[in-house]
Amino acid sequence: MKKKKRILLKIGSNVLTKETDNISRGKIEDIASQIAKLQDTCEFIIVSSGAIAVAKQFVKLESKQKDVFVKQALASIGQPHLIRIYQEIFREYGLLSSQCLLSYSDFEKQESKTNIVNTINVLVNNNYIPIINENDTVATDEIKFGDNDKLAALTASLLNVELCVIATNTNGIYTKASMENGSPKTIEVVESLDDLRTQVVSSKSTHGSGGMASKIEAASVAKAANIETWIVNGLKDDFLINAFEDKVAFTKIK
Repeated sequence: MKKKKRILLKIGSNVLTKETDNISRGKIEDIASQIAKLQDTCEFIIVSSGAIAVAKQFVKLESKQKDVFVKQALASIGQPHLIRIYQEIFREYGLLSSQCLLSYSDFEKQESKTNIVNTINVLVNNNYIPIINENDTVATDEIKFGDNDKLAALTASLLNVELCVIATNTNGIYTKASMENGSPKTIEVVESLDDLRTQVVSSKSTHGSGGMASKIEAASVAKAANIETWIVNGLKDDFLINAFEDKVAFTKIK
């Protein structure tokens, strides 16, 4: 049997909601449809944000506590619903899925790292797609620092994936000059991350806590592990397949 290409797909909250206030079942169907079409040649590990966005659809929490604790509570409420939506839709496409909650501290202990690798390898080898999110109830790194971009890169590095795809709400990273003149132009191939950092315009995503800076830092983690990173527009239908076929503009960080 030909070895499948192992891909880590990171999906941000803005993609999952299609930049609205609700999780888009249609977008998850689009993701499932693409994975189903690619499953003969690729195996997928997903890092997905969206737990807080799901909870906000039907819960309003009142609290005098700091905002971060409210967000942790929302993540606790939303995570089971998020996984349920994934499982329901993936099942319709003949795909099996599982939930894995990780914290950054897990990547600091050798025993934990070994357990992550062994568990996810068992899942993938048995045709289950691990859907990973940060364990926001006990850790606050995603809430504070970057919409799971760093978690995706650390996971990609640990699991020796061949490609890390970050699905976001732009056609990759745009040149600074094109952003300033109002006609965004995608940087298609990147060799030097130092050069790329000079192009980044500071911004944060609507639902997530990241932005392009966090994606570039994630790419630097992946690059150190010799993993190529693609930053693609996940709002578009068939974004993965079209990127593979070079039908759309996106940023490829070698």
